[in-house]
Amino acid sequence: MEEINAQVAEKIDTEDKKININLQKPLTIEELMAMESIKRLKNPFMMIDVVTVMKDLHICKSIAYRLFQREDFPSINIGKNNQIMLLPYMIWKMQKRV
Repeated sequence: MEEINAQVAEKIDTEDKKININLQKPLTIEELMAMESIKRLKNPFMMIDVVTVMKDLHICKSIAYRLFQREDFPSINIGKNNQIMLLPYMIWKMQKRV
C-alpha cells in the first residue's frame, strides 16, 4: 500500500502555482486561510490513522475511535482499519474550528 501511495505522490504536482478562480462573491478570511493551508501540504492525499488524529486533536484513543464513527467525519472504515485522507481531514478540522 505504501508503494502505491508513493507512486501516486510522485505523479501529483504540489508546486505552488497561481490559479485564477472567478467567484461571484469574494472569499472570506477563513476561506483564504484554508486555501493557503491546503496549498502548503506536501502530500494532501496521504492517509492518516486514529493515532495521528488522536495526537493532533489531543484526545484519548476511545474518543478518537468515536470520532471516526461520526457521520460528519470523512473517514474510511474497513473492518477495524480506520483511516482518513489528510486533505478531507484538514477541511473537516477547519470547518469545525471556525
